[in-house]
Amino acid sequence: MPSSPELLRRPHESASQSTDDASAELTPSPRSSSSASTDGLPIIDGAEGYELRPLARLDDATTRPGNNNGLGVPYEEDTSLLPSPRRFSTSSVQSYELYTPDEDRAVLRKLDRRLVSFMAVLYCLSFLDRSNIGNARIAGLADDLNLSSKEYSWLLWAFYITYILFEWMTLMYRIVPAHIYISVCILSWGIVASLQSIATSFGFLLFLRALLGIGEAAFGPGVPFYLSFFFRRHELAFRTGLFISASPLSASFAGALAWLITKIGEHGPLSPWRLLFLVEGFPSVLIAVWAWDFIPDGPESAKWLNPRQRKVAVLRLRQEKENEKEDHVRERYDSESKSRKGLDFREILQTLKDPKCYLTAFMFFSCNVAFSSMPVFLPTIIRDMGYTAISAQAMSAPPYFFAFVIVITTAYYSDRLQTRSIFIMLHSLLATAGYSTIAISGHYKSPNTTIRYLALYPATAGFFSAITIIITWTINNQESDSKKGTGIAMLNIIGQMGPLVGTSIFPKEDGPWYVRGMGICACFMLLVGVLAAVLRIVLKAQNNKMWKEKERQVQYAGIPLEEGGNVKGEHTPFEFML
Repeated sequence: MPSSPELLRRPHESASQSTDDASAELTPSPRSSSSASTDGLPIIDGAEGYELRPLARLDDATTRPGNNNGLGVPYEEDTSLLPSPRRFSTSSVQSYELYTPDEDRAVLRKLDRRLVSFMAVLYCLSFLDRSNIGNARIAGLADDLNLSSKEYSWLLWAFYITYILFEWMTLMYRIVPAHIYISVCILSWGIVASLQSIATSFGFLLFLRALLGIGEAAFGPGVPFYLSFFFRRHELAFRTGLFISASPLSASFAGALAWLITKIGEHGPLSPWRLLFLVEGFPSVLIAVWAWDFIPDGPESAKWLNPRQRKVAVLRLRQEKENEKEDHVRERYDSESKSRKGLDFREILQTLKDPKCYLTAFMFFSCNVAFSSMPVFLPTIIRDMGYTAISAQAMSAPPYFFAFVIVITTAYYSDRLQTRSIFIMLHSLLATAGYSTIAISGHYKSPNTTIRYLALYPATAGFFSAITIIITWTINNQESDSKKGTGIAMLNIIGQMGPLVGTSIFPKEDGPWYVRGMGICACFMLLVGVLAAVLRIVLKAQNNKMWKEKERQVQYAGIPLEEGGNVKGEHTPFEFML
């Protein structure tokens, strides 16, 4: 790390300029224990920390030596064009290296291994507890409780109705400390999921499914928003992909586990479906105790990072804060200003009036029609292809494992190429092709079950991958935490209405071909691609408009540009990710 402030000299300044120039000078800060300057801005602490102090400006009538153009005309300095000390102090973090690339990579790896993997485990348990009712259905639940096709649909609707009604709880990540909030969520759904094993009637099980929806609504939809507290914008898709990929992985694991539990339960004191609910529900109760101590509220409070790594975890995010307003910078990164943590209701209203918010929400709605129906109906669909119930449990695992691999791959390349819409459109077409193949085969009553089964692979991988990128795209294109939280809440409030459609399109009467359900899923997945293309066009037009407006301002003011087209000392305009 350089120790001389001379390295921060602007390119147009010469080394021969005297110290009485009207410019900002870096001087050692006498306040080693303070994190904010007198004007409220954060400064760089430590032994080599500097803060910016403007020197007294020269009078308008003062002549600067060597700058009278040979005409003897006094030099008049236009102070409006001088760089602002406030502005320069913000960018000094980027100019003055505070940590090494090795430290950056080490912190990122530890965040991935500890935080993201733990969130993935939690989501795996969450998805397992919501979708295992599909395995329980063919393991004896429908027979023991005398459930009709309509009553089974109501068990699915009860979960999603409360899930939708309590989506607003995503915003609680900005109010309640994360380690408390997440732990309570895990404990609540773990207890409810376990209690399903003692259900003796349709009414009691319906009540438990409604409670399960509340517990999971408070957790899952807000996790990508929570991860944005730790990762940069261009890193988020891969981490969200790792998190979301837990759903197909858990579904794959659930199929194999359901097969094992069903085999064991056939000769045990408990019915297989009761044992299934208990074995898959109770681990969440145990994990909740661990989560209380393990989950950090922010990068500065992660106990599994050493003090230096915690500091780097905060500093590595500050490269993006120039794209945010200064109050958002302080709100998000100043760990000493706890009173500022909360919601900006003005920004919430702005997000609610933004049409882009609703485009992503309806994409999510369309994707959720397939996402919600496949996990709870896949064992039944495979069984109705002519396989036994136990074989259907096992055969439901491979499509989900394939989806897990594709989700990770898609998320990685989406971050690497810094594009979202292209991957959404690609997987939209793949899923449409898969569902269409099953629907057409069913329409002509093709006896070839192999084609129908193989078509499940692109269909499953398509909607899981598309959902991952849609969630990330929504977070990427919101400028502040309040906007991100509102965007995610709206995404889920509208998007989670899709399962109300998806869970009712595979009635028992449509078996074994399920042409109508497959056709509906194909249409909605095609709509996802169309909406992604429309949103890409809208965002690209807004980006072009923003840069043209910036260029006009620069030409009018006559201010020199830095490389990349930015005004010297100005914050980089927020650019929407395509």
